[in-house]
Amino acid sequence: MLSPEQRASRIRLVVLDVDGVLTDGRLYYGPEGESMKVFDVRDGHGIKMLLGRGIEVAILSSRSSPIVTRRAHELGIRRVAQGQGDKAAGLRQLLVDAGVAADEAAFVGDDLPDLPALQRVGFAATVQDAREEIKAIAHWVAPEPGGRAAVRAIAEFILRAQGVDCTAMVKG
Repeated sequence: MLSPEQRASRIRLVVLDVDGVLTDGRLYYGPEGESMKVFDVRDGHGIKMLLGRGIEVAILSSRSSPIVTRRAHELGIRRVAQGQGDKAAGLRQLLVDAGVAADEAAFVGDDLPDLPALQRVGFAATVQDAREEIKAIAHWVAPEPGGRAAVRAIAEFILRAQGVDCTAMVKG
């Protein structure tokens, strides 16, 4: 049985759910019916840290939103799969497209629709406020809730497992 650190040390691709992981899971609607999402800049920095070390990052979401497309573009995330009701199939396609084996991939999810993807990767991670069923199968649980720097914590966990000094990555 591999430890979470051993699993994280092999990661080449990190796949992220959106609602409840990159956001706090709440949906905001403006007076004209436009939807809004709130993203934490610390999560964005964690994503950039991964990308800066050659670890690819992808988004896999059952919902579709131009806001997610825009945020992914801002962060340099090239692989974005939205409207994926079948997360296992979406994950399989992302793995093929990235040329990465499942045991070299991480998935970060928080709710029951994420379960099939979490069960198929080498490193399953979740957020502090995830469903208990998800926490029970995760290899590592971030100390922060979704949308509040949990992705940053997961990124740093992976990088440290790969021997990276995360404090040295900060440019002054």
